[in-house]
Amino acid sequence: MRGKLSGAVGRLATIRLLAQRFAFLSLVAAAFLLMILGKADILLVERTRVLIVDGLAPILDVMARPAGAISEVVEHVRDLANLRAENARLKSDNLRLQHWETVARRLQNENAVLHEQLNFVPDPDPAFITARVIGDLDSALGQTMLLNAGGRDGVRKGQAVLSGESLVGYIVDVGDRSSRLLLLTDINAHLPVMLEATRTRAILSGDNKDRPKLTYVAGNPNIQVGDRVVTSSSGAAFPPGLPIGIVASVADGTTRVEPNVRRTELDYVAVVDFGLGGILPFADKPPPPPPNPRRRGGAEN
Repeated sequence: MRGKLSGAVGRLATIRLLAQRFAFLSLVAAAFLLMILGKADILLVERTRVLIVDGLAPILDVMARPAGAISEVVEHVRDLANLRAENARLKSDNLRLQHWETVARRLQNENAVLHEQLNFVPDPDPAFITARVIGDLDSALGQTMLLNAGGRDGVRKGQAVLSGESLVGYIVDVGDRSSRLLLLTDINAHLPVMLEATRTRAILSGDNKDRPKLTYVAGNPNIQVGDRVVTSSSGAAFPPGLPIGIVASVADGTTRVEPNVRRTELDYVAVVDFGLGGILPFADKPPPPPPNPRRRGGAEN
């Protein structure tokens, strides 16, 4: 009995040794046979592959669920960390906004009292027309845009064009149904401006680059990056205080201004009539205003 058992163990060890020695060759032969079989009967191989995938799909699904659950937990933890940081930032912004709200209310009340004491005459609400940009006439020689509002809508040369509250250019050509907007970045654009903080006056000149430059700066001001640039009342072109942009760079005697609105962001604009002469003189009689021109404040005539 013991001899038979030892003989069986010896044969099993011999088979295991042969299997280990010829395992690589067996795998190569099996792969070769599968390749031949695949070439001989593609449909059979495809069916076999589909059956194997169908059989393994439930197993893979079960195995993937813990990984997906772990991924969701990690994502939730990450979102919670981001929410805590965002909440702290929002609280800080809220406190800062509350401070400025208090300052604005106090200044508003003081301004109202001073207006009453000085018998201040407020500026009339300017009329405006909302127009859509229907053409971008960008070229190496200039940067202009075509609007779908013209003389019959009350548009005339020299009127300011705003996007939101920021000045983006002014009207240079007017047709019956369309008009052409000259952007502040155009090489032909020259606009009287001033630095809001120091009231330093200058001319904003375009040169077909994304950032126009300040020329003919009055005096020797200390211009800092971040200073706000607004329109001035020089030449009665536009009312003072219309925002344009901020000083982006001061280098080699050249001051560049980053506009508040980029040309790629322009879709709808407001053509505004402030009741001034405008930046361009016109010899022809201005067209009559539209029947019910809207006002910047939302009221109607």
